[in-house]
Amino acid sequence: MVLEIRISNMFSFRDETTLDLQAAKIQTKKARMLEGNVFSINDEHMLKSIAIFGANASGKSNLLKAISACVEMIRSSHNYNENTTFGFSPFKFDGYADKPSSFYIRFLIDGVEYEYSFTMTNKKILTEQLFYYPNGRRSLVFSRDESKGPEKKNIYEFQSVIKRPMDIAVNTSQKTLFISRASQMDREVAKQVYRFFNDEIVLDYHLPSSSVMQTLMKERKAQLLEVLRTADSDIIDVRMQNGAIITYHRNNPTVSFDFETEESDGTKTLFRMMLSMIDIIHNGRLLLVDEIDTSLHTQLVEFVIRMFNKSDHAQLIYTTHNTHLLNTNLQRRDQVYFVNKRDDGSSDLYSLFDYKDYRDSYDMEKAYLQGRFDAVPYIAMQNIG
Repeated sequence: MVLEIRISNMFSFRDETTLDLQAAKIQTKKARMLEGNVFSINDEHMLKSIAIFGANASGKSNLLKAISACVEMIRSSHNYNENTTFGFSPFKFDGYADKPSSFYIRFLIDGVEYEYSFTMTNKKILTEQLFYYPNGRRSLVFSRDESKGPEKKNIYEFQSVIKRPMDIAVNTSQKTLFISRASQMDREVAKQVYRFFNDEIVLDYHLPSSSVMQTLMKERKAQLLEVLRTADSDIIDVRMQNGAIITYHRNNPTVSFDFETEESDGTKTLFRMMLSMIDIIHNGRLLLVDEIDTSLHTQLVEFVIRMFNKSDHAQLIYTTHNTHLLNTNLQRRDQVYFVNKRDDGSSDLYSLFDYKDYRDSYDMEKAYLQGRFDAVPYIAMQNIG
């Protein structure tokens, strides 16, 4: 579970930008009605979904691109070689192309809080740190500062959490994150952190293969049929027969269809997509989806958001243009973020919760379209002729 993410100097986000998944202390009647949108572990109260709105080219997608690029570095940097360029670009104006970029994340593994961060250019790692709270008190696992080199003993500082840490350090180049190399070299704490980023954060859903789908279908059939009904599909039953998926339709429930050969491409895509979503929710993972209203069937967008908000502890971060989702019956004020493009070309991220004069009784969608929160396109109409 993720508590907080910060980035700086990545794509259009020049200044440090914080996406806070911790629930705010909102005591209104509407917030109490939506208390299911929040879950608690220990003393931490976290949001199950975050919506990010903004005009075209404001930077919404850049936020998820930056987070995804950093997660991919954690997953893969132990395989990077000397000519690798990292998967992000710094802000290109005002001299920021030559300044470091940074990533910070606060998260929970088995109820224990961790803080992990690193800074880099798009060609090398500059600093890296990992802290955790094993007894409720902040404790260093390791820190790294390449400016103190070239000797590895000067670059790194360790506590006693990781065994033989210098063996890992001497095998960690400036292209590689220490946490990635330590996991590869079978160090337990590093493996736990690596598994969190590899298994618990889903960078957009992926359509499962036929074999995976068969397994998921056995385990999630009831939920799948409920989703298909919501999507107004005429499929009323799904069964496994001799290793194949067989479907039955409303207009003639006795006639079977082979899923792979007789269902439409649209039905098969929807089927796989929903199985993937259901599995993510069941396992309590964090899902990032850019432009959820184009990635998902229109009728299913709100249903999927409600699925996450009704889950035990799954989390969803999504961008959207669909202003109908600005609905105080669907999400709390602290679940709504906006991205606005400044005059200098940089993107600004801010929460609806920051508007202290906003009341839950207001029409959120109407206020947004009127420009109350900025983050909407300005279209100048000119005479033509």
